[in-house]
Amino acid sequence: MATSISGKRVAFLATDGVEEVEYTQPRKAVEEAGGTAELVSIRDGEIQAVNHMDKAGTYPVDKQVKDAAATDYDALVLPGGVANPDFLRADPEAVRFVRDFFSAGKPVAAICHGPWTLIEAGVVDGRTLTSWPSLRTDLANAGATWVDEQVFVDDGLVTSRRPDDLPAFCDKMLEEIAHAK
Repeated sequence: MATSISGKRVAFLATDGVEEVEYTQPRKAVEEAGGTAELVSIRDGEIQAVNHMDKAGTYPVDKQVKDAAATDYDALVLPGGVANPDFLRADPEAVRFVRDFFSAGKPVAAICHGPWTLIEAGVVDGRTLTSWPSLRTDLANAGATWVDEQVFVDDGLVTSRRPDDLPAFCDKMLEEIAHAK
């Protein structure tokens, strides 16, 4: 039986440069499992997704992060792409938003370069996670243990390395959201 997250609200924090499939596939998984997905961003309007470095689709922002609170959601997803998390980690409101999910003990799922924002939020020290391989040193310097696995779960934090890992990432993300209090 497929995992149901009926009635759960999930924030997707992303901006320009988000890797399209790392946004669209987890969002589709949330919606197909009965959850509500909202795109939260550092600005209003639309964000520009990419397919590697090439422009892809645009997506409408549901809420600006300055107007969003972790208390409004049951979980957070941080898609990757190289530019997206770099822009997010430079935005104090985005960093606050991420930190608030950890303070509240809510599930967070991050893929590829998404953990850059986790580092900036100061929430990886003592945790084990995976990411795009080039983040290994950044994560170690922030106090995390990096593993080269398709998906890794550490106390509600779901991480994966790359788009090829999306099926496992989406399954674990839904499990963590379904079992969250």
